[in-house]
Amino acid sequence: MTTTPLSAAGCTPPLWTGQHIADATGGSLSAPFVAGGVTFDSREVVAEDLFIAMPGATADGHAFVAQAAERGAAGFVVGHGVPYPHVCVSDVAAALRALGAAARQRTSATIIGVTGSVGKTGTKEALRLAFERQSPGRVHASVKSYNNHTGVPLSLARMPAASRTAILEMGMNHAGELLELSRLVRPHIAIITWVAGAHIEHFSSVDDIARAKAEIFTGVEPGGMAIWPHDNPHAAILSAAVTAHGLQSLSFGFEDGADVRATAFATDWQGSDLTVDVAGETIQCRIGMAGRHWVSNALAVLAAVKAAGGDLNAAAEALAGMTGIPGRGARFAVTVAGEEALLIDESYNANPASMAAALAVLADMPGRRRIAILGAMRELGGESAAQHAALSGPIAEAGITELALIGTEMTALRVDGASYLPDWQAASAWASATLRPGDVLLVKGSNSVGLGRLVDHLKGSR
Repeated sequence: MTTTPLSAAGCTPPLWTGQHIADATGGSLSAPFVAGGVTFDSREVVAEDLFIAMPGATADGHAFVAQAAERGAAGFVVGHGVPYPHVCVSDVAAALRALGAAARQRTSATIIGVTGSVGKTGTKEALRLAFERQSPGRVHASVKSYNNHTGVPLSLARMPAASRTAILEMGMNHAGELLELSRLVRPHIAIITWVAGAHIEHFSSVDDIARAKAEIFTGVEPGGMAIWPHDNPHAAILSAAVTAHGLQSLSFGFEDGADVRATAFATDWQGSDLTVDVAGETIQCRIGMAGRHWVSNALAVLAAVKAAGGDLNAAAEALAGMTGIPGRGARFAVTVAGEEALLIDESYNANPASMAAALAVLADMPGRRRIAILGAMRELGGESAAQHAALSGPIAEAGITELALIGTEMTALRVDGASYLPDWQAASAWASATLRPGDVLLVKGSNSVGLGRLVDHLKGSR
């Protein structure tokens, strides 16, 4: 008789056994162990985790093996022997990919891949909530923005075999990246949320970005579904890719011809009410996030739930319960002189499309004054100066009273009365001197600008 080892808690099968890991990676097992989680960041290790000692440009994971063991790691994937239970492999990064592929191979879950120039993480989170309402405890999703060549296989490796649905975020900034990721994930449903000029420095045109985004369709399982934005300027490229790969198709948008279409919607500063034709089925719902871009995300979510044979009404309830994601629209009350101001945290990322969307949301916010701290938009290449200068229109429309601009790229944007600051520390001092009770403050910029630290400071010290 064959038995499946239990976790240390004694109630559920482990995520991985040492032997399963050795079989998947072709490595050598030093001693038996079971693992309930997977990480390659020693700071994230909790009891029973598998720690993968990934090589890196600035640090080698092998240097943190002892630290991971102290934190309770049950086993390790390493490139050389260590004095703890481990699987030794010739290539640790390849072993992570192999473990992800093994996790994908063993599951019968419906796999949904999500990419796009904007809206990836929000759409992924909304899908997670929608399916969690239908299968509590049986939904797996990427955490944070683990969407690249290491984050995607890690997210797969963390997927329990008994999952019913998995939602994997997939990003790219070069042609060919999504091709590789899609073939690893092998989604049943692939979503492109939107195509815009993010990471344009690595492409000759936005058309080329659209072609690179369409690579997600390459790995879709036979008979699978492609979900794509009908109203996007590059929709013809996406549609052609769907046809080329022989996939089923659901387009979404606001214009006639979209398979999933918002037939009516009204937005306010707290969210949107909408009526949606979901491929012939009418759904009415409220989205708990403000902005037209969130209506578009919701349409993609409803299309995916429809494609998966899920409960559209449960999905609508999940959308109503959406709250902001840290770094991507979360709202916080901060204390100023014993009273409150509102902070909108959009500090994780920024490109021209997402910046315009965030400023449009700010324009609808009630408050004593509308204030913004905007960080540079990175990876725009030769388009950088023009794209930063073009923010003058959305800024004027937002009715901003006080404005701080962070980063050298922002010098291309000329706004009368704006404060041009070098870094987040200077922005923190500016905010302390500027913010008053009843104000609404938007903080947005590319993650590398470091405005997340400004948000943490404002949340913790005011």
